[in-house]
Amino acid sequence: MTATIISGKQVSEEIRGSIAGEVKELAAKGVVPGLAVVLVGEDPASHVYVRNKEKACHDLGYYSEVHRLPADTSQADLLALVDKLNHQDSIDGILVQLPLPKHIDEKAVINAIAVDKDVDGFHPVNVGNLVIGDDSLLPCTPAGVIELIKRAGISLSGKHAVVIGRSNIVGKPVSLLLQRENATVTMCHSRTANMAEIARQADVLVVAIGRANFIDASYVKPGAVVIDVGMNRLENGKLAGDVDFESVKEVSGPITPVPGGVGPMTITMLMQNTLTAAKRHHGLA
Repeated sequence: MTATIISGKQVSEEIRGSIAGEVKELAAKGVVPGLAVVLVGEDPASHVYVRNKEKACHDLGYYSEVHRLPADTSQADLLALVDKLNHQDSIDGILVQLPLPKHIDEKAVINAIAVDKDVDGFHPVNVGNLVIGDDSLLPCTPAGVIELIKRAGISLSGKHAVVIGRSNIVGKPVSLLLQRENATVTMCHSRTANMAEIARQADVLVVAIGRANFIDASYVKPGAVVIDVGMNRLENGKLAGDVDFESVKEVSGPITPVPGGVGPMTITMLMQNTLTAAKRHHGLA
């Protein structure tokens, strides 16, 4: 049995196509979605992410600002910049690239971003709205995971989904979004006993643990949907997911590759959130 590949690249291009159409309609009304990205320090991966976000804004016709700050920027200066962007009319979405340097309190910075401009979906109010099922800007990677599953024509209703990893960025929010789609969700993490046994019960397995090629075929029920959120750089410079793709694809049903699976969806959902924030900001939602 050869697994079907779920292409994040393809789905991402489809969504960006519809975003571009909406951006043209907004432009006719004099509205241009605006995204401000703030980058503190010299983390190489963060610089790559920020360049990709800048390019996506340019390709889709968004207004874009990137604030690159030195690593020794004070927390007070960073908070002052966030406050300025909160009040800037041309900016609909604000994203402060994580991780931040050690001397800056990440929570204080996230909490300072205006809720309606929090396009990362990390503000406690947006997180709370997600938990209770109210409308909110959703965290980009988890939203991308759900979008991939749905656009692959897979119904989640009544399915057993197992999420491996309980981070605030992926594991917890994706479990809530799976429940919103009427899946029955089991969470596994580093302290879970019999993890492989539990994972093998999954109709849908979502893996986000940050350990290269950790999940092999022994964790996967034949025909299960496998979504690999991992992005690990190997010693040879290649990218690998948390799932051992070569062994798992022999038993799984639809599966996402790394790269080219969940990765492209994250920035696309950020663009979607910025568009949503812009429409709300201008009373067009």
